[in-house]
Amino acid sequence: MSMYNIKEQGGRRPIDYFIFIDYSEFLVGYIIVEKEKIAELIRRISKLHHYKDIKNKKAYIQSVKKVFEKNAIMDFVLRHKIVDMRNNLIVFSDVIDFVSRNKHCLIFASIDNNQFIAFTKLLMAGEHTSHVKVIKESDLKKGSVEYRLSLIIDTKLNIERVSKQTRQA
Repeated sequence: MSMYNIKEQGGRRPIDYFIFIDYSEFLVGYIIVEKEKIAELIRRISKLHHYKDIKNKKAYIQSVKKVFEKNAIMDFVLRHKIVDMRNNLIVFSDVIDFVSRNKHCLIFASIDNNQFIAFTKLLMAGEHTSHVKVIKESDLKKGSVEYRLSLIIDTKLNIERVSKQTRQA
């Protein structure tokens, strides 16, 4: 199913968890998805697109907000969090804690390009990260399962950002 597998002694093994860290202006967030939930999630997120590619952004946000609610998309996500950008260490520490608690599992992590260096420095400061495959978000193959899963946090961040802006106006 996934284009990413981690090479181990004796062959390749599929990834157990997928982590996506993304940001949108003043927000940063992550989601963690178990491999068992991917097939159902992919069916439920077919209407999601990358926010920057959308022409009528306001209508899109209103539409996908309803899709998230109707399809209970976040119920299929193991963990998620969105915080202000100034609190990005909270996101990083949550993800690194998850990675360290799941040393027996293979983990794929896609990190937003702007957060990639900071996150990988923190991750590599820890021990035993050979079970983690970390890539930049821009390296995701467009249309792949991983790319489509990354749209969940991208969309959720944009929904939250637009909602905050509307409340402040």
